[in-house]
Amino acid sequence: MVYRASRRTLLAAAALAAVTPGAATAAAAPDRPDLPAPWLRRLVGRMDLAEKVGQLFVTRVFGHSATAPDEADAAANLAAFGVRTAAELVERYRVGGVVYFGWAHNVRSPAQVADLSDGLQRAALALPVPVPLLVSVDQEHGAVARIGRPAALFPGAMALGAGALGSGSVDRAREAALLAGRELAALGIGQDYAPVADVNVNPANPVIGVRSFGSDPQAVAALVAAQVRGYRAAGIAATAKHFPGHGDTETDSHVGLPVMRHSREEWERLDEPPFRAAVAAGVDAVMTAHIVFPALDPSGDPATLSRPIVTGILRERLGFGGVVVTDALDMAGVRQKYGNDRVPVLALKAGCDQLLNAPDLELAQRSVVAAVRGGELSEERIEESVLRILELKRRRGLFEDPYVDPGRVPAAVGTAAHLAAADAIAAGTTTLLANPRGLLPLSPERTPRLLVTGADPLSPSGTTGPTTGVLAQELTALGFTATALPTGLEPDAAAVAGAVAAARRAAAVVVCTYNVTGAGGPQRTLVQALVDTGVPVVALAVRNPYDVAALPECAASLASYAWTDVELRAAARVLAGEVRPAGRLPVPVPGRYPLGHGLTYS
Repeated sequence: MVYRASRRTLLAAAALAAVTPGAATAAAAPDRPDLPAPWLRRLVGRMDLAEKVGQLFVTRVFGHSATAPDEADAAANLAAFGVRTAAELVERYRVGGVVYFGWAHNVRSPAQVADLSDGLQRAALALPVPVPLLVSVDQEHGAVARIGRPAALFPGAMALGAGALGSGSVDRAREAALLAGRELAALGIGQDYAPVADVNVNPANPVIGVRSFGSDPQAVAALVAAQVRGYRAAGIAATAKHFPGHGDTETDSHVGLPVMRHSREEWERLDEPPFRAAVAAGVDAVMTAHIVFPALDPSGDPATLSRPIVTGILRERLGFGGVVVTDALDMAGVRQKYGNDRVPVLALKAGCDQLLNAPDLELAQRSVVAAVRGGELSEERIEESVLRILELKRRRGLFEDPYVDPGRVPAAVGTAAHLAAADAIAAGTTTLLANPRGLLPLSPERTPRLLVTGADPLSPSGTTGPTTGVLAQELTALGFTATALPTGLEPDAAAVAGAVAAARRAAAVVVCTYNVTGAGGPQRTLVQALVDTGVPVVALAVRNPYDVAALPECAASLASYAWTDVELRAAARVLAGEVRPAGRLPVPVPGRYPLGHGLTYS
């Protein structure tokens, strides 16, 4: 399902790309060497096969501390890995990296994360062949963020895309990556699985959506390149994902195996440009997708396990010489055709380097060692990947100084300057889609009492409070009397009736919607019931901007692209007229609005 941009939109995107010199055509970054430093080869020569294989793996681990996890986390480690602590895991498996997750209880506070990172590095550097770890995280911002408050949270990709189309500049996207990267570095995190380079051309995409910068490949390419440069300037390894492109799928690869139906020509036109731009900008790593792409490889293997895609296209066609990391190997998309013992071996044969989050780490490592000893993989092939990983660690300064100072974290993470910058960046992202009656901006004089109701999506790892509550709090601070009444993602009849009764006591209603699809379902029922009261209703899409196409006509409609505090604060300021709406749709809303649409106040 491909939506084509108008000539006007293509011209706007070309102008956007032009403000990032060389976003899609520049030569490889000058600080990327063709060969690893000679001493790294000597370091690899000191390793036995098990140590080399260990460097290929990046794994989860449970607990907030490397040596003293809570008892429940120690039990979880024992069940998954046969050890109780993160330090013991590093000692036993000799892994090359660890990835942090909120659900693994790795994140309590910034200082704690920094202490965990230092504890992991101490464990790695106490090994017979000491090699620092590359600690990583999924910190895309917006809908996906593992490190929450009090760290600074920036707008997500689609919000940044809206802001860039509105301003004609990608500078804010680069700034967001730079500041976010500095905070990660202060926590001892050296690799971010961002930016998302997928071009979201399918409104029904269940897993990418607002994680993408938009639907125009040239605009996405410019933003991807800007963020790669921002992260690298902060000393963070950026990771462009999900190669060869996950933007036109209707299956979530976490639970199934998506199939991309693009032709080779469509891939070259739509999906390739952001990855080519990332390579040109010097991206350190590229993450593969667990998707089948018949036009690129008719074998039926997911891209992660496809040599024609990983080696033939990414390495040879795009000239990428950096680290190729798999998407998580515990996802269903990569495990449908092959077992847990075969997936890591086939990923290496395809050309991947880092093997992320194997569901059974011991089995995965044992299978790779057996493949080498049995002749299916050569030890030289293993060393190629180890050298790429070590070279990445060298470029990111880990051999020089792998530690951070937890005592200095408050001066580097969630600072007043960073929080102000996040708000300033978000101020240009909110998109006013419709305002047919001129209701907006609201004012305390005309609409003193506001009801804020609707969806309260789950908080991404502590990055926000309840959506309606945060929005009501911000509007109250701006002079209104705003009351929050959440109704959930699927409001029942009682919730709808309660919202209708509350609406009748308000001068205006702001209703938050979240991923309204098809005929709209319960959320559409809620919005229609609110509209039927005759009280002016403002619909705010707090995730996908496509919601507006499934809703009845409201007095006004906006898109914030995410429900994190920073984006809700921006939306509140637009609603109150403190900020003029400046965002432009980075995707078309089929049947309603073209790419680039966006209104402002006169």
